[in-house]
Amino acid sequence: MNYEQMNNNKVHLKGVVETEATFSHEVYGEGFYELELSVPRLSDHKDIIPITVSERLLADDNFKKGTQVAIKGQFRSYNKVMGEKSKLMLTVFVRELAELEEDKNPNIIELSGYICKKPIYRTTPFKREIGDILLAVNRAYNKSDYLPCIAWGRNARFVKNVEVGEKVNISGRIQSRAYQKRFEDGTVENRVAYEVSIGKIMLENNNEVEEESNAFVLEDSKMESYYVSN
Repeated sequence: MNYEQMNNNKVHLKGVVETEATFSHEVYGEGFYELELSVPRLSDHKDIIPITVSERLLADDNFKKGTQVAIKGQFRSYNKVMGEKSKLMLTVFVRELAELEEDKNPNIIELSGYICKKPIYRTTPFKREIGDILLAVNRAYNKSDYLPCIAWGRNARFVKNVEVGEKVNISGRIQSRAYQKRFEDGTVENRVAYEVSIGKIMLENNNEVEEESNAFVLEDSKMESYYVSN
């Protein structure tokens, strides 16, 4: 993996392990496991974020349920076949353990990638401006991660005019969000969405917008159901 591919997708998380590790897959004899990490927000809320860990990092009970850990890695996507459909799955791939620093922001992500779908600009019934983008971030071996990102306020107005194919740099945090999917037959299914909440976005030509100081905090749970792209 070259320098650019190492630095166009950087994640730092600090939180508490919520679940026991379960086997996911094996690559060249190395086993990988899935678990969930509870990461605090600036408010009393928490994000429950899926992470993927090599068996080599599971030694010494580093990821035992209830343990606090700090990790560095990358936010990745992959397609999972479910019945006759393919679903985009998101996870943080853990590259290494980090120091547990008390004053460190517990949820940081930095991305550099390409807009691969026309941005969607909308407003909620509460008049909050929202912009949805899908970012393609290059990875080694000619792979790419497709990461949904959400912008607010001035950032939302900014991204609605960004063209498909343009390269942008983004910093923010990873958030989880519970919502309900309603089907035509009237049934309801509880789901969880994962996305990057944008704090700052910059075009390759250095045009930049930074969200207000509360960009990293989503307080009103009544508004969250309007943020979902079904």
